[in-house]
Amino acid sequence: MPRFLVVANQTLGGEQLTAKLDELSTPEPPTLRLMVPVTDTEGFQQWDYPPIDRVLPDAHKLAHALAEGRLEHELARLRRAGVPASGEVVDADPVEHVKKALADEQYDGVVVSTLPHRLSRWQLMNLPHRITRASNVPVTQVVGAAGPSI
Repeated sequence: MPRFLVVANQTLGGEQLTAKLDELSTPEPPTLRLMVPVTDTEGFQQWDYPPIDRVLPDAHKLAHALAEGRLEHELARLRRAGVPASGEVVDADPVEHVKKALADEQYDGVVVSTLPHRLSRWQLMNLPHRITRASNVPVTQVVGAAGPSI
């Protein structure tokens, strides 16, 4: 059974990534491991200065919760389709996590899914190329729209 590592966050459940995962499922469903990096923003520790009543969590906590929600939603969709899948939320820069995953387990390939260039922080930080250099298996980049809101 083929095994793929999928690095995605905002594009989880999006049309282009879903089509790629469906393509990988032919002729037999692969085992997928989803790695969902948190989308951190500038000033992620505190939105207000000076700090006021902490009714709202900071931006990092919100980004982490959104990543977890997208992961759970996509894992449920894949499992309903009969695709064995697992996943985890990781740091905003996932290269070291990808290296560790590739060292710990055998994969047939890595799929990196990004937003279009004008919207993608990952493309600005050259993430697909950095993962390709760190990988010993083929890396495929999927560029697509964001998935459904959760």
